[in-house]
Amino acid sequence: MRALVVTAVAAERDAVCAAGDGYAHRPLPGGHALHHAPAGSPAPDVLAAGVGPAAAAAGTATALTVAALAGTPYDLVVSAGIGGGFAPGPSSSPDRPSGAPLGSVVVADAIVAADLGAETPDGFVPVTELGFGTTVHLPDPALVTAVAAATGGAVGPVVTVSTVTGSAARAAELAARHPGVLAEAMEGFGVAEAAAAHGLPVLELRTISNAVGPRDRAAWRIGPALAALTDAFRTFPGALAGTPAATSPGAPASPPHTPRRTP
Repeated sequence: MRALVVTAVAAERDAVCAAGDGYAHRPLPGGHALHHAPAGSPAPDVLAAGVGPAAAAAGTATALTVAALAGTPYDLVVSAGIGGGFAPGPSSSPDRPSGAPLGSVVVADAIVAADLGAETPDGFVPVTELGFGTTVHLPDPALVTAVAAATGGAVGPVVTVSTVTGSAARAAELAARHPGVLAEAMEGFGVAEAAAAHGLPVLELRTISNAVGPRDRAAWRIGPALAALTDAFRTFPGALAGTPAATSPGAPASPPHTPRRTP
């Protein structure tokens, strides 16, 4: 299965590439450089597309279009990088623990646009309740299970935000609206939108560098999270090799845990 991995920044891209070798740099329209795996290698191609859902969607769509026009389309698109982890919540259980500690791996079973909608006097209303658009992409469960098993990752929703959470109140709001949420990042939904436009399945994999909530830079563990990202992608090709190739994208849909409107 030929995969494209999309990160936000070069440090994340380099962490993914460190799991393989022999990458060649290929320029893309718009100034991006694709790190192309050697022919015959099971390693994925890797692109640093920029920070935020818009940059992620634009960069991903560019790389997918170039590959399609060259007659070498991808089979899978993966949003990857470091992210914030939510603290365990009241819904945590031994069978399905909530929360993601520093250094852990998270594989999304729902890629959720957490702030795409409207603020109203009664609280936040997702764009779907306004009658248009979508806020969730659901990755193929077989792919999620295989990658989580290979990486030792926890499985649960990952929310995409345009503004990183910086307060306990906002963290609690997101956790209440998205029960079981494990991680927060800024690119997954944009990558998923581009993948869906090309009819491709999508995954999101995050390693946890900090806790979601009040910003405490001294407590961030970016180095260990990047090292964990490299370790995760050492097992990634083997996980895909044992999984039947998906033939359709993770469909936009309601998440397995329906978001609640915030009062």
